Amino acid sequence: MNLLRDNELIYGRLLTVEGVHLIERYNKALAAFGLKPTQLSSFEIDRTGFSPQVAEELGDYSYLDPYEVNRRFIILTPAQIELPVVHTAFSNTSQLMYEFLSRNRRAIDALTIKDVIYGEIEDSVARVEDIEDLLSINQVEFRVLSAEDVLGKAAELGRLADRLKQEPEAWRDDAMLSRMVELAKVCGDIRENALVPDQVIFRHNAFWTSHFGGLYVFVDPDMTTVISDPSAPGFRRSRPWQVSYLSINDAERVFDFLLSTGRLDLPRESWLDQSGYLEHRAQMTMRGLIRRIDPGADPARIDKVWLQTWIHNHADEVNRDGTFPFLNAAKREAVQTGRIDLNEIDPARRFLLVRAKPEHPDAWLTNMLIADFVPDDFMSRYVFNKQTFYKDYEGFDEAWRGHVVDMLKTNYLSDKAGFRARLYGLAD
Repeated sequence: MNLLRDNELIYGRLLTVEGVHLIERYNKALAAFGLKPTQLSSFEIDRTGFSPQVAEELGDYSYLDPYEVNRRFIILTPAQIELPVVHTAFSNTSQLMYEFLSRNRRAIDALTIKDVIYGEIEDSVARVEDIEDLLSINQVEFRVLSAEDVLGKAAELGRLADRLKQEPEAWRDDAMLSRMVELAKVCGDIRENALVPDQVIFRHNAFWTSHFGGLYVFVDPDMTTVISDPSAPGFRRSRPWQVSYLSINDAERVFDFLLSTGRLDLPRESWLDQSGYLEHRAQMTMRGLIRRIDPGADPARIDKVWLQTWIHNHADEVNRDGTFPFLNAAKREAVQTGRIDLNEIDPARRFLLVRAKPEHPDAWLTNMLIADFVPDDFMSRYVFNKQTFYKDYEGFDEAWRGHVVDMLKTNYLSDKAGFRARLYGLAD
């Protein structure tokens, strides 16, 4: 993973924490969680406050996610809203943190001047034992604390201020007035500085989770759909009138679900031509074939001329696999007819031709699921399905790891927004 880290393909774009006061604040939050303080003089954090360096020091990459539910967070600065989330068991952790930080920006701005904010994203279960536990999570609540209890003191000052306004004789209570002065020294003028977050409860909608080997939950008005391995505990066990269970191994049923619920952008020349989507899939397909059929090939030599020669020399293997010829035929059909008829296509191959409907709220999650069915497209997996990408990467030899990193740097890192907009129609 060092090559990925060196090229900011894992733990990239994090915020460096240095300076005695910030590290002291971070350690106060760690202590509140019952964890050892860091001895590092500098480390990096993501949107939730997770630090890969602190995780290595503690020997625990789940130090902010001990049971992979009720995720902990540490907020040192409102600037964390701009950071990615690099370690989580739920795909929507990043969005939930973003909503909390954006909806409570004024309070977080004021609080982090004086204190560190920490707590948990609490839901209705303490541990996940089966699928039903996951389905019971309808909303989450941010339980927010601060090391110096600025939050508690602001709340107390607010109560005393209300009492002063409502009780005619309260101004004669010297002890109360002294306490208000003492609290104001810590909190400032709470009429101007909003120190208590306004919104702490958020909906928990569609998501992917790492539980049970990876599980998707999609929420529609009349039905919730679970897509996972059938061996997951609780699969098809309860509430058939409310929950539909699909095997992740059943490509046809998964595709039909995404199509029938309006989550797919079907292959039409109107977007295929502009995006270069099929060309991208073909390029990824050929790299997967080369790695499997000719593992001794030097991927650094791959260019258009080299690839044509390789295809000619391995025509039998390419035709036997069939995916590359299939994509070429699909492209011709799209040019000639303006669309591609999916009815006669093997269900697993249909995923090569579609993308998530960009305007659908579940577009990112849908693209993540599609990437599960397109194992050779390591670029799509990196963009939408990093957990799976990292597992794939571990199985590559050094030459292919270098090639994958070069491809991602050249084609994705150089213009992330442009890549996502061109291929997937997604606006940042």
